[in-house]
Amino acid sequence: MRMGRGLIGIVAALCVALSPLAAQAQTRFEGWTSAIIAADWRDGRGHPIDAFDNARRDLVRSFLAAGFPRASMVDYSLRTDVAQPTSPQAAVDGFTEMATRADRGCLLYMTSHGSPQHMVFGETGEMTSDRLVSIIRRACGARPTVIIISACYSGQFINALQAPNRMVLTAARRDRTSFGCGAGERYPWFDGCILESLPKSADFLSLAAETKACVATKEAEAGVALPSEPQLFVGGEMQMRLPTLRFSRPAS
Repeated sequence: MRMGRGLIGIVAALCVALSPLAAQAQTRFEGWTSAIIAADWRDGRGHPIDAFDNARRDLVRSFLAAGFPRASMVDYSLRTDVAQPTSPQAAVDGFTEMATRADRGCLLYMTSHGSPQHMVFGETGEMTSDRLVSIIRRACGARPTVIIISACYSGQFINALQAPNRMVLTAARRDRTSFGCGAGERYPWFDGCILESLPKSADFLSLAAETKACVATKEAEAGVALPSEPQLFVGGEMQMRLPTLRFSRPAS
């Protein structure tokens, strides 16, 4: 009986000692606002396609698996060929409102078409660098913020979004297109590489590296003459913080 009590005591002590680590692993992104927005639903000729919404749907699943809480995650499709379409302003307002309640950090992921001047944001809307900076500043302030933009010419957003508390990953240089936004594609290639890389990445830094390598391989195999060259910016504060924000993984 005494030995049984001793073993129980040891197990209890170990549980107490390990519980802070377990709690930390479960709550790294607790209090983070996350938003995933499919901002277009058409190919280059204006015909409906599913690639952007496929990406939105599966990115939600993947970021939930990585530890982002559903209670503080919003996702929107801005397509208009549905019964109750979401307006671009409603998507911005939803992200901003959620950020007032979950204020420890921000993740904003947008997938769409892009031009050298803006990203398509809804049927006739345009997301410019100035507008995106204003949205991020109002919603996220000085908290740690990760912004991922999947669109042609999306590197145009890098300079405007730079700040010590931000990481910005884009699908292409400011003067390059990205690929995979046509009929018959399951995802835009960059989004597909994010989805492929996320389950094996430890954190956002390794996710960026894995994704860039994936995109380069896919474009080389397809014989792309001018590769998209995804761009990455990491502010000084985030260089220190990101390695501590490790993604959750199912227990093996």
